Amino acid sequence: MTNHFILIPGPWMGAWAWEPVTRGLRNLGHHVRPITLSGLSSPDADVSTVGLATHVDDVLSILAKEDLRDVIVVGHSYSGIVAGLVADRAPERVTHTVFVEGFLPHDGKSMLHAFPERQRAGELALIAENSGRWPIPDVTIVAEGQDLSIQQAQWLVERFVGHPGHTLSEPAVLTRPLAQQRASYIVCSKEHFGGRVSDDVAAMRAEPNWSFHTINTGHWPMVSAPDQLVTLLTSIASQENPPYAPAHV
Repeated sequence: MTNHFILIPGPWMGAWAWEPVTRGLRNLGHHVRPITLSGLSSPDADVSTVGLATHVDDVLSILAKEDLRDVIVVGHSYSGIVAGLVADRAPERVTHTVFVEGFLPHDGKSMLHAFPERQRAGELALIAENSGRWPIPDVTIVAEGQDLSIQQAQWLVERFVGHPGHTLSEPAVLTRPLAQQRASYIVCSKEHFGGRVSDDVAAMRAEPNWSFHTINTGHWPMVSAPDQLVTLLTSIASQENPPYAPAHV
């Protein structure tokens, strides 16, 4: 069966980050559309007006322009929020949402609300000091404990672009409960010291529309374990009701 995937990269990244996964899914006959969100194509782009709603509209415009339906929207890290909001706004077009180590959208809250107050204030200060962009992390931070070689981490960091800061502080707006979405959550267990996830993610285990899956790798599975990710995405897509495959907690 042929499926249509929309792949939304996490912070600092563009469509290029999904290259191995895009190639793997296309080789299996699927239609795949990796996306570069606004403000992330160039470090010189003006991000003063780029917010979370901008990124959601980036994806919605592609769905509408290409009249895509029965789409599986995949969001990594920050873009779990984008993917969840796209599915909320276009339920007639999105059949399944996949969160790859993704933040979840919560009505009235931003991504930074997931951080402790002191850390949140620190990140906002960093954004202000870096012309409205969330600065690129150091290569050692990207690599440490994440199942990446230093070469792979360098490949990522050399291509990273400072992330539009307003997207992290703008609150999400949901029109219906997140639990109503048909969704899958992929836990990358090496990041979580055995698969531990945040409380809001763990709470979704009780929802019948949600399934949980685990890949034994770090936060950047499209680089560290692309073949495993392709296999898992294909498995999720192929099942009308994906089986519950619990991660360790």
